[in-house]
Amino acid sequence: MTTVVARATPVLDDDARAQLQRRTVKVLIVSTFFGGAAITTAIAVASLLARDMLTNDSFGGVASASLSMGAALASVNLAGLMLRRGRRPGLQLGYGLAVIGTVLVIIFGQLEILPLYLVGMLFFGGGQSANLQCRYAAADLADTASRGQAIAFMLFGQTVGAVVGPLLVAPTGAIASSLGLHRIIGPFLFAFVCMVIAEANIMARLRPDPLVAAGGVQPDAPRTRPIATLRAALRAINSSPRARVALAAVVISQSVMVMVMTMTPLHMRAYGHSSTISSAIISLHVAGMYGLSPFVGRSSDRVGRPRTLLFGGAVLALATITSAVAGEATWLLFLGLFLLGVGWSFGLISGSALLTESVAPEDRVLVQGSSDLLMSLCGGAAGFASGFLKQAFGFPMLANFGTAATLLLLIAIVKVLGTAAATPSIVAGAG
Repeated sequence: MTTVVARATPVLDDDARAQLQRRTVKVLIVSTFFGGAAITTAIAVASLLARDMLTNDSFGGVASASLSMGAALASVNLAGLMLRRGRRPGLQLGYGLAVIGTVLVIIFGQLEILPLYLVGMLFFGGGQSANLQCRYAAADLADTASRGQAIAFMLFGQTVGAVVGPLLVAPTGAIASSLGLHRIIGPFLFAFVCMVIAEANIMARLRPDPLVAAGGVQPDAPRTRPIATLRAALRAINSSPRARVALAAVVISQSVMVMVMTMTPLHMRAYGHSSTISSAIISLHVAGMYGLSPFVGRSSDRVGRPRTLLFGGAVLALATITSAVAGEATWLLFLGLFLLGVGWSFGLISGSALLTESVAPEDRVLVQGSSDLLMSLCGGAAGFASGFLKQAFGFPMLANFGTAATLLLLIAIVKVLGTAAATPSIVAGAG
């Protein structure tokens, strides 16, 4: 990847850097809180609204897929903008796209015009991309010994909002019904408000920009097409065995999580469970994703990225196995979806930290964006395919596909990180 000399920035002493890092984390947590609430609430009902329009479970994952595809399309473009101008303009744009998307979803979901509803979900994916890239903004000023925890704080910031959000499906649905709207439009009204707050917070409070302060902005970086950017990023990733495994961990963790989670509400509906129960399961799943993130980040920093990746993969495999054998046993689905969230948390936090540390500093921003692009693309494909796999083979076999993918990841971690154990990473102390 071509190195571009960054614009000179003031050198921060250790105390000033630590103070700015603490302030940056606090600001970003607010946006991830509201962004997480919006995203998880929308995901909890998006497949149900799409299914009601189509009256066919096979296409139940199309809404989730559209959201993931929107996040994928936004990721590299937001990263390019951040590289040239800093984190704040990129995050503002991502959340702004989500605001537009929720308006489209509300209008065309109510009118039951599926293609335009999916366009709205595509725009809404920009908010997911912004929320994901907040974790890298939190790591811009962090040192190696605390990078995993900085990333973890961003996930933890989403915990309360992301857990409470799906529990508001019933009350917001009642509000929508009282206004003469489809009940499932209610959660999207809530998501709209949350995304507006997330964007306003970044616009007003993320000053100074962490990437600018860290000296990572390259204002003269050439504008390249997403495909060219992705190719350059993949070359940088391919040069490091650790970076390859880190990318695989992030992508597989996301894909397996999306595939199983997306079809869980429809699986439960088939057994006669109410949307309230399925929303509660999604809330517990989200608690697993975000609630333990400080512990995951601390473990990643102290125990090392490879070991936490191995543990996360094992938890993810246990989650898919539990979901496969659950049947109509609600308590097993609660357990399986909770473990699914925990395994995802280990994969995303440790994988993101390891990826950042395994490539050259000048490549990091675009590698991070490309990683999110691939993660979202594969997650979107998994979400789209999940409906067809469930329809063709049933929910248990769908979960078994997730188990197989996770076992392949575990083999790759053991093989590649084992052979690379003696090879130093780009940044000392990567684990």
